[in-house]
Amino acid sequence: MHEPRPLPPAVGGIFTTGEGYQAGATRGRLRSRDLDVSVHGVRRSAIEDATFLDHCRMLLRRAPGHAFLSHSTAALVWGAPLPWTLEADRRIHIGVPAPSARLHSRGVVGHQMHIEPYDVTEWGGVPVTSPARTWFDLASILRLDDLVAVGDYLINRAAPFVDRVELARLLARSEGHRGIRAAREALGLLSERAESRPESRLRVLLVTSGLPAPEINHPLVNTETGRQVRPDFLFRDQMVILEYQGDYHRTRSQWRKDMTRRARLEAQGWKVMELNADDLHDPAELLARIRALFRR
Repeated sequence: MHEPRPLPPAVGGIFTTGEGYQAGATRGRLRSRDLDVSVHGVRRSAIEDATFLDHCRMLLRRAPGHAFLSHSTAALVWGAPLPWTLEADRRIHIGVPAPSARLHSRGVVGHQMHIEPYDVTEWGGVPVTSPARTWFDLASILRLDDLVAVGDYLINRAAPFVDRVELARLLARSEGHRGIRAAREALGLLSERAESRPESRLRVLLVTSGLPAPEINHPLVNTETGRQVRPDFLFRDQMVILEYQGDYHRTRSQWRKDMTRRARLEAQGWKVMELNADDLHDPAELLARIRALFRR
């Protein structure tokens, strides 16, 4: 099978078919197997290493110059944790400033948005709503616990994209906007110390159910060995520790470490409960179990 002839020097990377024709490429060349043709009217070379951002770039190539990625697509660009249904949805959310008409295109969810210049930035070579604006736009889509999980990720102390002050300022200037009430409630529940979406969701469940607010990933020193541990949720007054066990705890070596860690904590008088993803499927039962542990 013959290799496709080289593209004209004037085109490459991501380009429109119109640009290809203008540079001298033939219709057959623009349909060659070495080009990504997944977006009508747009082509991308180096098809073998296509990424999510590449697909976004292709769609934006067809959009007006003032268009930008928004909502759940913007959250994915920032790496924020979303519910599986949104992560699996391959439609791309693209916003335009009002009063421009929102986009109508296959594979695109268009949004007409009242936007300020500082609400849009660039990441990975694409225009995208800022971390703060992205979080606020999700307030009208996500449940409270998932909105908190995204906010926790964005303000995480290890690598923050934004801080509480900026989020609070955005809410102050967004009075009357859709999602403002949910965003205000979520803002008061955010934590810079959360380390995963399940931890964030569990914390929201605990706090909104009336249980005491736990210390999150707070260092605790074993008075006998001097070793430091960081329990996921620490209720100091009740001497209760809740540990969320994600999938990485399934390895044999991690299982042994977890067992020793729990034994040492219990030897010091702590009551330890280990939880996993299945426990979040029945919040009422989980809360009853935790309250029972508090009463022991």
